[in-house]
Amino acid sequence: MSTPARAIRSDDLARTQGLDAAGLQALAAAAVATQDGRNRRGPFRPEKLVTSRTRQAERLSSFYFRGIDSAGLIGLTLAIGWLSGTSVMALPFASVLPLGVALAVALAGLRAMRLYGFGRGERLDVHLTKVAAAIASGGLLGSVIAVLTGQSSYLTSLLEWSLAAMLVAGVMHAVWWGIVNQWRAEGRLTPSIVIVGATKHAERLIADALRRRDINVLGIFDDRLARVPDAVVGVPVLGDLNALVGHRLTPYLDHIVIAVDPAARERVSQITQRLSALPNAVSLVVDQDGDAERDASLARLARSPLSSIEGTRDPDKTAFAKRLQDLIIGGIMLIGLAPLLALIALGIKLDSPGPVFFRQRRHGFNHEEIRVWKFRTMRHEAADATASRQVTADDDRITRFGRFLRKTSLDELPQLINVIQGEMSLVGPRPHAIGMKTGETESARLVAEYAHRHRIKPGMTGWAAIKGSRGPLHSAADVKRRVQLDIDYIERQSFWLDLWIILVTAPVLLGDRSSVR
Repeated sequence: MSTPARAIRSDDLARTQGLDAAGLQALAAAAVATQDGRNRRGPFRPEKLVTSRTRQAERLSSFYFRGIDSAGLIGLTLAIGWLSGTSVMALPFASVLPLGVALAVALAGLRAMRLYGFGRGERLDVHLTKVAAAIASGGLLGSVIAVLTGQSSYLTSLLEWSLAAMLVAGVMHAVWWGIVNQWRAEGRLTPSIVIVGATKHAERLIADALRRRDINVLGIFDDRLARVPDAVVGVPVLGDLNALVGHRLTPYLDHIVIAVDPAARERVSQITQRLSALPNAVSLVVDQDGDAERDASLARLARSPLSSIEGTRDPDKTAFAKRLQDLIIGGIMLIGLAPLLALIALGIKLDSPGPVFFRQRRHGFNHEEIRVWKFRTMRHEAADATASRQVTADDDRITRFGRFLRKTSLDELPQLINVIQGEMSLVGPRPHAIGMKTGETESARLVAEYAHRHRIKPGMTGWAAIKGSRGPLHSAADVKRRVQLDIDYIERQSFWLDLWIILVTAPVLLGDRSSVR
């Protein structure tokens, strides 16, 4: 373990690219020079922190890349038929079959060869060779089908298609490869973690991470703070577990790694239980003797710079489908409801002085702070940004028009802006105001699993809302019920469940006569 360290500046980081493992560790050790708090950032901290939500959104770009590739190759196929003076759509099935097979096999080959993963360190020439191989396999199989079906006259067209498809797909993948590598150079795809436990396991993990440079270790936390140094291999110790639970870094973390000896089962259990108050993924690092085994462990933390588009239960695939759903349905709603939104804005202006909109700080995905849009329903001077006083029946702060808006939930419609921006989803746990209180106690402190509701983006509506848990939370039992409903939704989330919740939201909320909002 090392003594207190200073940060390595960005110009220092540029010099690390050509160093070996010993050189990188020496550079970290050389940072041990001052106690200046401004410099205790460690050798991994990027100039600008990127939230885990932003990293997830950029990982999902692989789905967009694949969609554009498919559209480009389909367009090329139609264009070749048009340029030859024959519409592909007008040809008999037997004549279209070879070209259709070539197209389908080429698209399947691009996916099967995992060419949308853009693995770290992959060379452009190797990547483009694989793209050409996927296209060639499609052209070859299409040619075989043409010969077997007596369509040998189309072999020239298939050759032309193969060469043109290699050019089109090659150009697109060169662009995708450049974008991904630019993101990686800016650190926007590099996972960020913190380590729990200033131990020899942490020291070895950090040294390996310094050598690999594919993961950011932002800091160390330890449940036995009095026994640990100020830094480990240049990475600062930022506090104990209580400090981690409330730390401003949590929205930027992809993983929390416990580097405590697994044999200390009671300590590991206590740490794991304490960290259950956070929405972040938690892993236990098992110290391994071989370099290959340790590299494999780190690779699992740093893997999938972009989604692999593999598997029916792939969380990135689920997140992409949900994002597409939000953009399409949310965009249609925002455009279709524009006249209603304008009328509501006019009503607010005529009813009471003050701005039309009210923005409130709330917790989003992974504890990220977001500002949620709403129509103003309270008198401007009585606005409560922290929800320190929850709404009650006949609340004197609410305007006459505001009471109607809250009763019908029309005040929530501006959150479509948050949905389009990617901060919220149409369906998910409702975002609560930061610091919201139930009675005299902060709501988040009443239920141990409260933070689990932040494991996905918050929603405009949700499972809890249509099950009667909406509006203020006046007791610990209310908080517990809502959190349980939110967790139930997260475990069951699917496109069809989301669609059903969207469809029943309006009749359920309009028919609710008991909830106070």
